[in-house]
Amino acid sequence: MERPIILIGQYDSPFVRRVGIALTLLGLAFEHRPWSTFGDAALIRPFSPLTRVPVLVVDGVPLADSHQILAHLDEAAPGGRALMPADPAARLATRRLVGLATGLAETAVGLFYEVRLHDSPSPLLIERRRGQLRATAAVLEGDAAAATPFLCGGSIGHADIAMATAFRFVAEAHPGLLPPGDMPALAWRCAALEATAAF
Repeated sequence: MERPIILIGQYDSPFVRRVGIALTLLGLAFEHRPWSTFGDAALIRPFSPLTRVPVLVVDGVPLADSHQILAHLDEAAPGGRALMPADPAARLATRRLVGLATGLAETAVGLFYEVRLHDSPSPLLIERRRGQLRATAAVLEGDAAAATPFLCGGSIGHADIAMATAFRFVAEAHPGLLPPGDMPALAWRCAALEATAAF
């Protein structure tokens, strides 16, 4: 009997959510275990010794990095269904945007922990990270305004997923930091993606 695919981690993580959306778009059934890296560390550690999520368990093998997980899913996807474009130019453009969007998410997570977990957060570090987030969002705004109908092709791909999940995390973790009015194309595009069934 084929073993079920298991996704470990909570959807408040943009990286866990990215994987969940990709699985859904690829039509792959999976079991979701919404374990917290803080409250459920003992459950996660056998799958991820660094206690990091997401973890995707495929055929009993735990993969514990979102980039590796998504690369595996694309390699295993039936012909024409991969979320990474086959065209070399579109693939390169996708990788650039995914790098920006996941960097945005990573920086936002770091800022969240800096503010929430430290008794005396560093004002210098906080302002640096806020500046990084604003600068990256400004670049993504330009790409969002120029692209049609999706960022790198005619259907939802990794760039769209990474951008929308990162933007949603920033909006929820740092309200007001990236006002939608300052980046209307990005806000509109993300809202349209969030309204789709897979999101």
